[in-house]
Formats: sequence, structure tokens, C-alpha cells
Amino acid sequence: MGLFNEIKEDFSNAYKSDPALTSYTNFLFNYPGVWAIAWYRVANRLHKNGFKQLARTIMGLNQIITNIDIHPAATIGKRVFIDHGFGVVIGETTIIEDDVLIYQGVTLGGVSLEPGKRHPTICHHVVVGAGAKVLGNITIGEHSKIGANSVVVKNVPACSTAIGIPAHTIEKGRCKDPFMHNMLPDINKEMFEYLLKRVAILEHIVVEDNKNLLEKDLELETIYESFIKSMKN
Repeated sequence: MGLFNEIKEDFSNAYKSDPALTSYTNFLFNYPGVWAIAWYRVANRLHKNGFKQLARTIMGLNQIITNIDIHPAATIGKRVFIDHGFGVVIGETTIIEDDVLIYQGVTLGGVSLEPGKRHPTICHHVVVGAGAKVLGNITIGEHSKIGANSVVVKNVPACSTAIGIPAHTIEKGRCKDPFMHNMLPDINKEMFEYLLKRVAILEHIVVEDNKNLLEKDLELETIYESFIKSMKN
């Protein structure tokens, strides 16, 4: 596919990905993510053909205008949509495959100064939530989603959800609606609920010496151990 057709497809994809886009005027002034991708397409071609300084200059100007920092050497596939886009950073050796959705404030960065692959690989149909940081030479499997403000430093399997700081992978192998960020589980809430229930049971055991309560405590301990095991995977 030629450069013009790639940019045309990026523009068309914006209308498919965002129901708020209703006019060309709106598109022109309120979709920096789409324009950043378009300028990346141009700069990437120049970079591949040896015009590296010119490519960096174009993306530097793009950063000033859109506040989106994309290295021209990064690899970005088809129909990648950066929604809102403010503060997005995409590093030099990042690979983004087709049909990926990236929200504002996302960093696809590195954790090493060594040459070679330093940035993440984002596979097909991944959704990266607002403010998420995906760091290092790791792979986010296809159809996965990264919760908002999560910090991901380990591989995420396909069809999974990663949330938290550092991010833990949950719901492995389940491809739910990728846009339902409000349905992501709250790990901290679940942990506090466990602690409150555990304290209440122990208080009753001390006061009443009730064997039934002791059995409930052992059952709760089993649930806790399963929870901790899933977080370590």
C-alpha cells in the first residue's frame, strides 16, 4: 500500500473509531493523534531512505504542534488510532501492529540504554488505556487491554487484561469488550475487603472460640492464597 493510501486509511479509521467525530472541521482541529500518525508515515519513509535528520526534524515539528512524540524509526501498522493523543510517547524500536487503540498520556518506552530492541511490541487489536506506561522489550498479546495508568514491565498474554502498578495480568485468555474500562476489577478494593473480613473473623474467633468461624477463616485463607498466586503469574 502506498503512502497516500496509508494516510487516507488512517483518516477513514478515525471516523470509524470515534463516534464524536462528526465534521471535517472537527477533524482538522481536534484530532492531533491522527495528524501525528500521518506525519509519522511521511517521516518513516524518509528515515528508511536515509534522510534521518529530515525525518527527525519533521517529527520534532509534529511534537510541537500535536504534543505527541513519535520516533520516525518506530514501526506502526495499519489503522492505529491515537485518541485525543496529548502526551503520547512512542520510542524508536517500538512495534505497533494493526488496529491498535491508544489513549492520551500513553508511553511506549524503554528501560535500557543498550543498543537493540528496547521498546515494547503491541500486537493486533490491543487497547492501551489513558496514562498507561508500557516499558521495555516486552510483548502485549493480541486482543489484550492495558488499564488506565498501569505500568507494564512484563509480557501480557493474548486476550488478557493488565492493571496496576506494577501491572498484573488478570482474566487470561478472555477476550471481553476492549472498550469497557469501567468493568476492570479493582485489585486494591478486593484486597481491602479481604483484610476487613479476615480481621472480623479473627476477632470473633478470639471472643467466641467458634469452630465454624475458624473453618470460614481457613476458607478465606485459601481464597487469599489463590489471589496472590494469580498476581504472581
